[in-house]
Amino acid sequence: MNTPYFGTYEELVEQAGKFHGDICHGIRIGTRMTMSGLRRIGISDPKGEDRKKLMVFVEIDRCTTDAIMALTGCRPGKRTMKIRYYGKMAATFINLETSQAARVVIKGNRKPGESDSGEQPDFATLPEEELFSITKVEVALRPEDLPGKPLSRLPCVKCGETIMDGREVKSGEQILCIPCSLATDYYRVVG
Repeated sequence: MNTPYFGTYEELVEQAGKFHGDICHGIRIGTRMTMSGLRRIGISDPKGEDRKKLMVFVEIDRCTTDAIMALTGCRPGKRTMKIRYYGKMAATFINLETSQAARVVIKGNRKPGESDSGEQPDFATLPEEELFSITKVEVALRPEDLPGKPLSRLPCVKCGETIMDGREVKSGEQILCIPCSLATDYYRVVG
């Protein structure tokens, strides 16, 4: 399976595996997801000529995300990858120039492509429609979501920490960060 500029499936799996540290099931499926998504939105050179045209939303924080990062060059720190912790083997690829977007989701409840006998498929040759559900979607991006310098910086009235890019919550006249507005977070201050 070839894509102009991009490479063969085998070459891309190798590249993603080097980035991730090994070649596992998630790297193999993430490679195919990336190839399928990019083809659907007209991106053929994600780390070169098309690098400023691409944004990806991923819905899982597992190996598949590493494959997508390695092959697209998209990163949270560059603000070109958005991570949604939904626990789904899904990614949405967006062409920022044309607004074309495609959401690629693994089909079924078992490991992608796994047969009833538990055999692993050959991801290089398995038809795309057997692996994925691919949907044309629209993604409403705000200016604050796009790459570039922060568009706003506001202090939280409760904790005093800076909130960037429209992520503040207004409670009456007060501006709060999300954790303070919910009175909870992933950590607990000790001592």
